[in-house]
Amino acid sequence: MPTRTAHTAWTGSLQEGSGQVELSSSKVGTYQVSFPKRAADDAGGTTSPEELVAAAHSACFAMQLSANVAEAGGTPGSLDVTAEVTLGPDKDNGGFRLTGILLTVRGQVEGLDAAGFEKAAQEAKAGCPVSKALTGVEIRLDAALGG
Repeated sequence: MPTRTAHTAWTGSLQEGSGQVELSSSKVGTYQVSFPKRAADDAGGTTSPEELVAAAHSACFAMQLSANVAEAGGTPGSLDVTAEVTLGPDKDNGGFRLTGILLTVRGQVEGLDAAGFEKAAQEAKAGCPVSKALTGVEIRLDAALGG
């Protein structure tokens, strides 16, 4: 299996500094990062580690769920997946940590009822490689059929 690479070039202190994250393997882009914008409600045109984790998790979960739906005898039509990754204080160790992830999926599938879809989604939440890598974070799931 392949290894994927990203690179960050950072200049300055945590509060005044900034950086650029390059998606090196795919070469699809370079994105600005800064801690003040990472901790703010408005990202102001920058990304953050949490947003990048959310992107990875939503894509991984969608792929795993499409496989699980097919394995359960269904036909995946469309899956609309959102991952919300929350950053908060690390009360035990100081600093910050990922405090939770909410995966929301709405699916259009043939051949599975709501219970079958929920089962496939729960299995995808547990089985996707990004979920496995994030076992120290509470991952919640909201899965339903429909648009």
